[in-house]
Amino acid sequence: MGYRVVVVGATGNVGREMLNILAEREFPADEIAAVASARSTGDEIEYGETGRMLKVKNLEHFDFAGWDIALFAVGSAATKDYAPKAAAAGCVVIDNSSLYRMDPDVPLVVPEVNPDAIDGYKRKNIIANPNCSTAQLVVALKPLHDAATIKRVVVATYQSVSGAGKEGMDELFEQSRNIFVGDPAEPVKFTKQIAFNVIPHIDMFLDDGSTKEEWKMVVETKKILDPKIKVTATCVRVPVFVGHSEAVNIEFEKEISAKEAQKLLREAPGIMLVDKREDGGYVTPVECVGDYATFVSRVREDPTVENGLSLWCVSDNLRKGAALNAVQIAELLGRRHLKKG
Repeated sequence: MGYRVVVVGATGNVGREMLNILAEREFPADEIAAVASARSTGDEIEYGETGRMLKVKNLEHFDFAGWDIALFAVGSAATKDYAPKAAAAGCVVIDNSSLYRMDPDVPLVVPEVNPDAIDGYKRKNIIANPNCSTAQLVVALKPLHDAATIKRVVVATYQSVSGAGKEGMDELFEQSRNIFVGDPAEPVKFTKQIAFNVIPHIDMFLDDGSTKEEWKMVVETKKILDPKIKVTATCVRVPVFVGHSEAVNIEFEKEISAKEAQKLLREAPGIMLVDKREDGGYVTPVECVGDYATFVSRVREDPTVENGLSLWCVSDNLRKGAALNAVQIAELLGRRHLKKG
């Protein structure tokens, strides 16, 4: 006997990817419901590449009673309205929005990093998925922290436009086309031109001069990995369609060499180490699209601090940064608690 699974926001970038990954990983689902807003009601959407079509149901009228797991891929406003209803109906919510991430009664889970945290889900029947840039970072940090205890992390992100949804991808495409033909490339979704440019601004500014995206990386890393780790982040939007990259500098309490780090990363779950010190001996965003792994390259010692390393980290943000991690949480939940299939 398998699960009854709801994908909320099934017609968006992340929702579609959730359906793809559920199918690819052969998640033991007896029934799948694709749910979205009223404007998509009645549309048909494919369940992965199975050829099976799902008719989209209206979120406003959907009854979550009798369903086991709901993967939420909608904004915080809709999540605030409907996630508690689903949870109250006995359906475990795995939420991709930022709404519940810092709620002390909601576990924030990356299965390769803090699987035991999932045991706290019963307090609200909700589990939070981290920010896309945080997810790949903590996967890379986990084995190194276990071995040498991280004191401080300095990270600069290079985040693709798909992190801003379909509108972000459309804007990059349209601006690039307009520039080639000599038409104006006015920003709409982003604060400045994104085509052939980089924008050091993701989400709203906070009082201390950081952005909310940067704040998320700091507090989420602490909640998932270790509250004692000091983190500072600069989050940048780049003209890449899919795939987030991060330049990470790490300071440790204990000595760790680049060779030791490479060995740990090579053996760690969820990581693919591609680190040849030659032309092309590293992974770029274009190469990570469609892959499950978090790729790590350019591992090297930092001689400017005691016990320091630098590395390059790349992942498909629609997958590990969102949909894949949510499905992995569902798999973990099934193994540890729901016990079906």
